[in-house]
Amino acid sequence: MAGGQKGGQAYVGVGGWTYEPWRDNFYPKGLAQARELQYASEHLTAIEINGTYYGTQKRESWTKWAETVPEGFVFAVKASRFCTNRKVLAEGAESIGKFLNQGIAELGPKLGPVLWQFMPTKKFDPVDFAGFLKLLPQEQEGVALRHALEVRHDSFVCPEFVDLARDHGCAIVFADHESYPGIADLTASFVYARLQQSRSNEPTGYDADELSRWAAATRAWTGGKAPPGLPYVTEPPSPAAARDAFVFFISGAKERNPAAAQALIAQLS
Repeated sequence: MAGGQKGGQAYVGVGGWTYEPWRDNFYPKGLAQARELQYASEHLTAIEINGTYYGTQKRESWTKWAETVPEGFVFAVKASRFCTNRKVLAEGAESIGKFLNQGIAELGPKLGPVLWQFMPTKKFDPVDFAGFLKLLPQEQEGVALRHALEVRHDSFVCPEFVDLARDHGCAIVFADHESYPGIADLTASFVYARLQQSRSNEPTGYDADELSRWAAATRAWTGGKAPPGLPYVTEPPSPAAARDAFVFFISGAKERNPAAAQALIAQLS
């Protein structure tokens, strides 16, 4: 596990673990597909489960995933699109309940944040969004829940949204993306970053200088600080208690993302 500078933990990984091109440049040749999660969990410190966005998983699958990975490894879980891709978010209680009841609590201490991702066309409606956040529970079957909000429309770049997320203890996902808004404001007891600009012509996705900058940002996050040079909507808070930081290399040149994650883990070790 990558250690934080002042006690917070950095969890670094990729989205999913089943991707055919990784069998050429990440997984050893001939590795059985049934062993890919185990291998990934031994070389990364977190994985964002994306398949949950599209469909419900069996409870036995959650149990098996938890048993496969080592202690200290965590899964972030992307919430169902039926919860977030709707006209009125505050009317999604039934979908949220169905998503949370499928078995994610079987992960126990290996459950990281739940990622609530919104469509790029979804605009900020303060009343509706407040109603949605009130639907998000603090625990599921006795397991504490942490919620991260990934918004993709410029209307969310406003103090009212930042304050709303902070009031509910939800993290705003920081997206390193060429077209989605980047909101680096710290609003929760943890940080969630999705780095989405890896390049195929870089063996590690991001070059050495870029990875050094992300390592410095991660150390600041785990040390309770707001990294300089990132886009903030409101005035960054004074240094606070240590935070866990969840950093995922997602999209971009996906075939490079495991190498990018491993390079960042090495810098943080």
